[in-house]
Amino acid sequence: MRKSFDTLTALVAQGLRRDAMSGEIFLFVSRTRQRSKVLYWDGTGLCLFSKRLAKGRFAAPWARPGDGPLVLTTSELALLLEGSELIGRMPLSPPPYTPAHRVLRWG
Repeated sequence: MRKSFDTLTALVAQGLRRDAMSGEIFLFVSRTRQRSKVLYWDGTGLCLFSKRLAKGRFAAPWARPGDGPLVLTTSELALLLEGSELIGRMPLSPPPYTPAHRVLRWG
């Protein structure tokens, strides 16, 4: 967890092929899962938040079957950063809305 702004931004760009200045939130968790960092572009600059749990470990929802990056809602991210063990055990939010899910019914 020694990495700072530039190195984490490079990890986002090269490892995830994403733009760190897109407004998305990027979460990094240590190997021991006791520390985490969040990288976020607020529109004027990069913000780097860090947290170390006093006891316990962060849940590991990324250790699940499937491909691609893990996408969390803001509620799920908040629970993960609070040290909740519910994250990764069950879906806590409905899938994101897409226009394809919209069903029009006429009376």
